[in-house]
Amino acid sequence: MPLAFRYNHCYRRGMRHAPPPVHRVHARAMRRQMTDAEWELWECLRDRRLEGFKFRRQVPLKGYILDFVCFEARLIVEVDGAQHAESSRDARRDSMMAGEGFLTLRFWNDEVLRNGDGVCRVILEALWTRVGR
Repeated sequence: MPLAFRYNHCYRRGMRHAPPPVHRVHARAMRRQMTDAEWELWECLRDRRLEGFKFRRQVPLKGYILDFVCFEARLIVEVDGAQHAESSRDARRDSMMAGEGFLTLRFWNDEVLRNGDGVCRVILEALWTRVGR
């Protein structure tokens, strides 16, 4: 599919942002190289398994690549390793995304691996709060 068609197609479908090709390539590579914790959480979120909410993984948006996002609830879920501890870049990104109406939930890798059900419950509560169910 030609690149120009993809950009035009995104705008016709109501999306306001078409990521640069380099971000799309990087996001695609990240989908193939997810961490164990990301895979574990993806098993909970994929195919509308969490109360019918649709999540996408490794999504390029506004110059960042989001681990998981539910556009319906404007909810971002990030699964982080130790390299993200006290990250000012993450704080700036969360602030910018909040300005766009998104809520960001962050979980540590080991938290997802040790307590996946609890993480999914927290995400579900945030989803219900965001959409008013």
